[in-house]
Amino acid sequence: MKKKELDRFRKLLNEERNVIIDHLRELEGASVKQLDLGGGDSVDLASLEISQSSIQKLGNREKKLLNKIDYALKKIDDGDYGVCEKCGEDINPARLEARPVTQYCIDCKTELETNERRYSDSEEDDDDSSWGEGEKFDDGGS
Repeated sequence: MKKKELDRFRKLLNEERNVIIDHLRELEGASVKQLDLGGGDSVDLASLEISQSSIQKLGNREKKLLNKIDYALKKIDDGDYGVCEKCGEDINPARLEARPVTQYCIDCKTELETNERRYSDSEEDDDDSSWGEGEKFDDGGS
């Protein structure tokens, strides 16, 4: 990949990284503010608990994306950005535009997702104790 393209992706990733960090700070502030206002009756406390749980889930999701962004930036620095981690082929630039943190070309990602579904489906069939709650592995859509 050309230096100009790499610089554009680096800038895009850094901008997204900054947006996420700012949002995580906002979430932390909102969480602290809600806790400071805590108290009230049992309905208020239940609502606060649900709200805190939602904030935590969103924060965790964004932290995972932040890790993927940092990993993509490291790959740019190492000269490996835009190369599929499974087959070693170049990732289509349009795919990188749509998902700059992707680690796989579309063919390998499709294969991985098919295998994940197959594993998930076979586990549901084999294990009646799961009550239909087979695990599915998620790499965040990269």
